[in-house]
Amino acid sequence: MKCIGFFQRCFAMSAWLGMSAAAFAQSGDPPDSGVQLEWNARLRHEQVDAAAYAPHAYADTLRLRLGIRSQVGHGWSYGIEGAGTASAEDHYNSGANGQVRYPSITDPSGAELNQAWLAWQGGTLGAKVGRQEVVLDNQRWVGNVAWRQFEQTFDAVALSWKPSAAWWLQYDWLERVNRVAGPEALNPLARHRDLNTHLLHAAWSQGRQQVTGYGYLHKDKDVATASTATYGVRWTGKTPADGGFGWSVEGAHQVGYANNPLSFAHDYWLVEPSWTQWGVTGKLGWEFLGGDGRTALQTPLASLHAFNGWDDQFAVTPAGGLQDYYLTLNGPLGRTGAGRRFAWTVAYHEFHADRGNARYGSEWDASLSYTVMPGLQALLKAADYRADRFGHDDTKLWLQLEWIGKQSL
Repeated sequence: MKCIGFFQRCFAMSAWLGMSAAAFAQSGDPPDSGVQLEWNARLRHEQVDAAAYAPHAYADTLRLRLGIRSQVGHGWSYGIEGAGTASAEDHYNSGANGQVRYPSITDPSGAELNQAWLAWQGGTLGAKVGRQEVVLDNQRWVGNVAWRQFEQTFDAVALSWKPSAAWWLQYDWLERVNRVAGPEALNPLARHRDLNTHLLHAAWSQGRQQVTGYGYLHKDKDVATASTATYGVRWTGKTPADGGFGWSVEGAHQVGYANNPLSFAHDYWLVEPSWTQWGVTGKLGWEFLGGDGRTALQTPLASLHAFNGWDDQFAVTPAGGLQDYYLTLNGPLGRTGAGRRFAWTVAYHEFHADRGNARYGSEWDASLSYTVMPGLQALLKAADYRADRFGHDDTKLWLQLEWIGKQSL
């Protein structure tokens, strides 16, 4: 019944979007306008074998995002997008189904308005208001958490200024974060949080190098202890050749902010040299998130799945802090022929505490993707965490097929 209701909602949403777009296209658009239908359909099987639970969890879910985007002339554009997820069974804890005896897989059934925004771009200045994605740098601090079926969006105002080819400045004011647990999560704080957050971001690029400075003043109205002020600098680059040396270096400082009753100061460091040869890139990294045994540096608006292992053991930084020593290799299976359609990644992580350098555990991650045709990709992915002094042993497996496309109307 849940699946039937979901598909009914998706059909109604699709019909409404299609009729709206067609009506707009026939109503006398300006010469430089265009209406585009966009979709993203993702079928996924995920299973979790967690030592802390007797039964295994497995989730078979189908996600559909469907929207329209239009250029309406004179620099103006708008976008509206709905999202819905259906699940075949409830053999997992989605955060909304009450199945707490199973391990957590945060892909609940339901439907929501994913994006609805109005934007203007006029030469060097731009503005965007409404429900939207906000993605900054590598998404370590702010991102859309694209890995989950419901993505993270923000009710926000975004302003940008590009005074020259080398400089780019952005300011975002966030009023609400709409979280990946979906609109029907049993915990209301997992659905959304009311914010009064200011993101200041400036980037300078020269050749293949970029230096970014930022100040993120994050006030969480619902959870005062989550309010922080973070100031940092990030430097990335690579050599002029197609292969060779590359690097990412970042440092930041985080303190309590606004309504936070706690007093703390924590540092963040990232050192990630890389080398590319014959299409294969290797990265040797160290990421440091400070902790004092009582509090630790946190990144609650980040795309957390991309950091500190795909098993997501460290979505919340332990009070003792976190040091992640890792090695990543990735590339295509071949540089010509069918091998170019395959892409692989292998990563190993050693996790330690900041205080005392105690070993938390280790993790292996691996993935193999295949581009069936443009816009259609299959993925096999796995993560295996072995606990020492943090968490429990945990193994996750994903099988996924994703179709992304767009069509002018």
